[in-house]
Amino acid sequence: MVNLNIEDADQLANYLRGAGHLEPGESPVIRCLPGGVSNRTVLVQRANGASFVIKQALAKLRVEADWRSDPSRSHREAFGLQWLARLAPVGTITPFLFEDLEHHLVAMAAAPEPHENWKTRLLAGAVDPACVRRFGELLGTIHRRAGEFRAELAAVFGDRTFFETLRLEPYYGFAASRNPDASRFLTQLVSDTLATRETLVHGDYSPKNILVHGTGLVLLDHEVVHWGDPAFDLGFSLTHLLSKALHVRSSRDVFLAAAHLYWESYGQHASEVVMQNNFEARAVRHTVGCLLARVDGRSPLEYLSAPERDRQRTAALAMVKDPPATVPALVQRMERALG
Repeated sequence: MVNLNIEDADQLANYLRGAGHLEPGESPVIRCLPGGVSNRTVLVQRANGASFVIKQALAKLRVEADWRSDPSRSHREAFGLQWLARLAPVGTITPFLFEDLEHHLVAMAAAPEPHENWKTRLLAGAVDPACVRRFGELLGTIHRRAGEFRAELAAVFGDRTFFETLRLEPYYGFAASRNPDASRFLTQLVSDTLATRETLVHGDYSPKNILVHGTGLVLLDHEVVHWGDPAFDLGFSLTHLLSKALHVRSSRDVFLAAAHLYWESYGQHASEVVMQNNFEARAVRHTVGCLLARVDGRSPLEYLSAPERDRQRTAALAMVKDPPATVPALVQRMERALG
């Protein structure tokens, strides 16, 4: 197998022409995109105006810790793109184009222009309540509609290997090894998560994977999608709003209000089936676990300063010992912890 590196523009162009994805002699504009640590990602802009994005999964992730995952997960992302396009609100998923199992890559249509990464907006303190509501609607809709295809989706996305190697071990497992006082809580959280199979879980539902285009949102990065515990998606995403409440002091109250609004919007669009079986309590526990994992896991939030990491760790460890009963109570506890 040729060791294709899609970040080498000449290599990629030759590959695309040879595979029939470009015309013979066509020379597109190829640009590397910033973002995640688990893939090479490039934008290909053709002379005819069409654009597409190619992602190539890495075996060793681009972080300081030794973090590895099977690059065949690109095939999971290809399935995710095709299925999420059927489940999510119209226009929120970029269309699947092609995949290459040998080179561990998947291609999708580029998101419509102009767009802006939501994480960038949030870190600048721009918290639009309409975007927060759509963020809740998007996830709630995916979780609800997946129930209509339960048997088929549970079979297609039943393997949770990538979720375990890219989420459970590097987040909860690694954080447990660094925080003995939280080890029992996090170990039980992993066990409970693996025992729960209720709906399709995105597994990477965060502002960095959201593009804002006009009044709509576009969801990216589906390589850990699986059939499992939807409360993980809530905890993972709520953590980002709460961590930004800590970091962006000038907009702290706005971020805390956004966390309440997000939970409310999600509840309005998720089904009663998803919201039962102690769902809210599970979402709280996942939020507490993720708050700790995003300072002491293999992928700490890069924008938090050392004092901010200490403060988030202290708040999370306090809630490990005495978890709040509800999501609003959790947000209130964070508000008190942040002063």
